[in-house]
Amino acid sequence: MKSIKCRICSKKIDKTFVDLGHTPLSNSYLKKNMINKEKKFPLHALICTKCMLVQLGEFESPKNIFSDYAYFSSYSKTWLKHAEEYVKKMKKRFDLDSDNLVIEIASNDGYLLQYFKKCKIPVLGIEPAENVAKIAKKRKIPTITKFFGTKLAKELCKSGKQPDL
Repeated sequence: MKSIKCRICSKKIDKTFVDLGHTPLSNSYLKKNMINKEKKFPLHALICTKCMLVQLGEFESPKNIFSDYAYFSSYSKTWLKHAEEYVKKMKKRFDLDSDNLVIEIASNDGYLLQYFKKCKIPVLGIEPAENVAKIAKKRKIPTITKFFGTKLAKELCKSGKQPDL
């Protein structure tokens, strides 16, 4: 594995955190004739010894990974129950109310944020998969359809969107 530049501190990193070999993209559905031709990518996580960020090199663009994502979190009743319980605990622990903001990165179809919204707590989802974000938006969950990174983080800060959770 060649070294990559840390996305936080720009240090050149080449220290292995874990190497899981090569794997296909998750949640990709293939036709029968494509199974033996499925592309595989290195799942070799590196760690920056300066800021301790664990990261992968980019072998496929986020657009290709997230343009038509197959997994919707709301399909799982047990996951929804967990999300609802989590919201109750966080609301109590941090005394969250309508003066706060909850932002979820990789918010999927709004499965978690819907429970904060039900409690009248302002929310913002960030979801790169357009098809999944569309469902959240239909549920009236404010959602930015972008891949989260330094640029978007700076845009959010500049616009005053700084979360309490």
